[in-house]
Amino acid sequence: MSDIDTTQIDLMHRYWRAANYVSVGQIYLMDNPLLREPLEPEHVKPRLLGHWGTTPGLNFVYVHLNRIIRDRDCAVLYVCGPGHGGPAMVANTYLEGTYSEIYPAIPQNEDGLRRLFKQFSFPGGVPSHVAPETPGSIHEGGELGYALAHAYGAAFDNPDLVVTCVVGDGEAETGPLAAAWHSNKFLNPAVDGAVLPILHLNGYKIANPTLLARMGDGELRSLFVGYGYEPFFVEGHEPATMHRAMADTLDAVFDRIRAIQAEARAGATPSGRPRWPMIVLRSPKGWTGPKEVDGKKVEDFWRSHQVPVSNARGDAAHRKILEHWMRSYGPEELFDAEGRLLPEIAALAPSGERRMGALPQANGGLLKQDLILPDWRSLAVEVARPGETVAESTRVMGAYLRDVLRLNAEARNFRLMGPDETASNRLDAVFETTDRVWMERIEPYDVHLAREGRVMEVLSEHLCQGWLEGYLLTGRHGLFSCYEAFIHIVDSMVNQHAKWLKVSAELPWRKPVASLNYLLTSHVWRQDHNGFSHQDPGFADFVANKKAETVRLYFPPDANTLLWVTEHCLGTFNRINVITAGKQPQAQWLSAAEAEAHCRAGAGIWRWASSDEGEPDVVMACAGDVPTLETLAAVDILRTALPDLAIRVVNVVDLMTLQSRSEHPHGFTDEEFDALFTRDRPVIFAYHGYPYLIHRLTYRRANHANLHVHGFREEGTTTTPFDMTVMNGIDRYHLAQAALRRLPELGERGARLIGELDARLAAHADYIREHGEDMPEIRDWRWPA
Repeated sequence: MSDIDTTQIDLMHRYWRAANYVSVGQIYLMDNPLLREPLEPEHVKPRLLGHWGTTPGLNFVYVHLNRIIRDRDCAVLYVCGPGHGGPAMVANTYLEGTYSEIYPAIPQNEDGLRRLFKQFSFPGGVPSHVAPETPGSIHEGGELGYALAHAYGAAFDNPDLVVTCVVGDGEAETGPLAAAWHSNKFLNPAVDGAVLPILHLNGYKIANPTLLARMGDGELRSLFVGYGYEPFFVEGHEPATMHRAMADTLDAVFDRIRAIQAEARAGATPSGRPRWPMIVLRSPKGWTGPKEVDGKKVEDFWRSHQVPVSNARGDAAHRKILEHWMRSYGPEELFDAEGRLLPEIAALAPSGERRMGALPQANGGLLKQDLILPDWRSLAVEVARPGETVAESTRVMGAYLRDVLRLNAEARNFRLMGPDETASNRLDAVFETTDRVWMERIEPYDVHLAREGRVMEVLSEHLCQGWLEGYLLTGRHGLFSCYEAFIHIVDSMVNQHAKWLKVSAELPWRKPVASLNYLLTSHVWRQDHNGFSHQDPGFADFVANKKAETVRLYFPPDANTLLWVTEHCLGTFNRINVITAGKQPQAQWLSAAEAEAHCRAGAGIWRWASSDEGEPDVVMACAGDVPTLETLAAVDILRTALPDLAIRVVNVVDLMTLQSRSEHPHGFTDEEFDALFTRDRPVIFAYHGYPYLIHRLTYRRANHANLHVHGFREEGTTTTPFDMTVMNGIDRYHLAQAALRRLPELGERGARLIGELDARLAAHADYIREHGEDMPEIRDWRWPA
């Protein structure tokens, strides 16, 4: 039982009333913030936007966490799962003083309240959901499903932090959230913080009951015991009873968390995975709001979800309901004559950085330390002559990541995430330094499993993404490795993170966080064995839609360029970096020095592969490892058959260089672009992904009409590696033919070579159907000495 007395309960109740009052005011009012005169139409906003239903429950949790923080002097991060809980989070950070410190134009007085109310969901103001503008937040509330994964990501390697995550019962119906309950199986009490999930069952979503709210306590208890939690229930309608129950429960829960951590940190031999506590909070939707409007049930029903009183400006009866509702909180008992929260109520909030709105972990850039990075050149592949050396590029990258993990082991600020594919993606050198996190039973024959591993694998892209976002937003670094085709599973999460970064960059008080880095491998051109379902390079198209200041797309053609790009990306901030590179043995083209110069430029002419000494007859361009191989093989065909043909080979590593400098900071000027691609010569561009993206990026360029892009055109199956390129017209034979068809001056010579290449394509088709592998001339091709 909690030892708080009736006086404290009363003060907490008054604080809760104040938070509810400020929340309702944000939804409805643009003037008369303390109701010191009768409510008139002009005091009410013309457009009512916001969500009331979840708000009182969020306020209830916040005030109780304030008491825990003050009594125990602990750091608590509040992750608000209910998507549109913006009124609550803004109200509480305002009442604790953080909001006014960050936004001095909104002081803690009557004028500040007026400004606070008016700006909410108002042109030129702030969004209706929890957003980057909201102090104390790391979680974008615009979409449901990710709160719990973010919370666990924030807790990893934050041993002194308790992350309280309110999970709305609507959000609990989403797939990502359902999987996220398993995150407790990756939390190590010896080195990590704790996550306290609070499942908020208020019964309804937008217009329907929620599934979990209709389940009985016994069934819910069994569900969460099955997930590995120790559930505590807080249920009711009456505020006095609920305050006491919540206080008692939070004390019991925090005692349990500290006991789990104390045992683990004392070095005791673990007897098994800890059973972490969680809370099931049942309270009415729209709690303390109007019980009925226009004779229809509102409180404890879905009609309270958004704006319960919908026409308070134009309808006097509705305005009367609103005024009665707001006066029921007794603002005159909460605020002084100047509009400040009364001192005895304000004293309930923690002080300084203990306030949840001022917590440094909620503004992770304040805590971010740069990674110690190894010299990538020490791991570079020796390339004496282009194409002579063969290596697995991502295996070389794995050695680099191994050293990153080793150098930053003490700081514990870097983790590698992936859906059970670290070894498959050839990154297994990292296991020389660390293991996979595993809190379950470990069998004697298991390999690379440990409680303190730095590699996090779970067969859920949603969890990997959510964990990494939470980890980054609280000041750490990481990388997500994934099969290219299945990174699409997190498209929507990437969208939200990109929006977060875009808005955060515009807020001076939000400090930059480490970039969200992806390695996409097992890519489309080497998924010949898995077939069509595994063949999709479209993530780049999706990412390219985001703000130019945020996104980067890299297609390193070999191991040394991959090493340079990896080091570069790990040193950036406020970016989404997508690196696409193959894991199969492949020819290596550039020495370390050449790779560095090429990557710094972003794109360039490969003089050693070119035969033009000035203006070329044709430009053969490429982006991606397999397109580079096929382009060089096509150039070899053309140079051998037509030695007098002037060919320029251009390789692109940084795809965003193709955009105009006015549209992307990495974009080439028109002069730089023309120096590579010319203004009037045919360009045959072999691109890793869908051809349309290259046209999108280059449509303003002078030579766009002569740009002919070959890429993935949604043709695939289980076949040989080379046949995949043939099916999509990105193979050496089709590329060479494309060049020849745009050089009519070659006449009969060009036509004859086109015919010979058709014969080779036919021979290829016959050979693979008989032998099940590519022809020797394909498998054994090397760039000529």
